[in-house]
Amino acid sequence: MRILHTMFRVTDLERSLKFYTEVLGMRLLRTSENQEYKYTLAFVGYDDEDKGAVIELTYNWGVNEYELGTAYGHIALGVDDVYATCEAIKKAGGKITREAGPVLGGNTVIAFAEDPDGYKIEFIENKSAQKGLGNS
Repeated sequence: MRILHTMFRVTDLERSLKFYTEVLGMRLLRTSENQEYKYTLAFVGYDDEDKGAVIELTYNWGVNEYELGTAYGHIALGVDDVYATCEAIKKAGGKITREAGPVLGGNTVIAFAEDPDGYKIEFIENKSAQKGLGNS
């Protein structure tokens, strides 16, 4: 088994696609519409779906607000340089909610951004991505 995708409900598909493709550098892999049930799906990712997990953006036509809930945390993306990633995201108009720096209680460098609907995205330096807090 493997993880195929994670799904987020979004309130403005074009705005979300712009964020995931232009700000985070993902590719739009495919879209589909369901006229009967009034929704559009868009799949984005860094690699093709047969090679890695992707994100499914679901737009339910006419819905312009969701409660994110208290159980959802974030998705994590591995990057080579968290500091440079944050600067690139800000330059592209993205919102950094936690600047790059060591995780509390450890030394792994992380940062957080927020997508247009408020979903959190964590950035972890690739060299530390498998080390937890980076204390070892």
